[in-house]
Amino acid sequence: MVTAKSLAEQIEGDDVMDAEPISDADRKCPECGGNVLSVGYMPSALSFVTGYKCQDCPWQEAESE
Repeated sequence: MVTAKSLAEQIEGDDVMDAEPISDADRKCPECGGNVLSVGYMPSALSFVTGYKCQDCPWQEAESE
């Protein structure tokens, strides 16, 4: 089972300090049209990132806030 923290670590490619609950991103994947999940997480104490991951293909993206 994927947890918020494990999804955030997969998107970040490294450990994260904390992660918010996973939610539906209400958008389609730009590569395959599949459903996209979003998760907010803190890769460090001074930054917050929203990560997006398709459920159907390897596409992922991260946006710093």
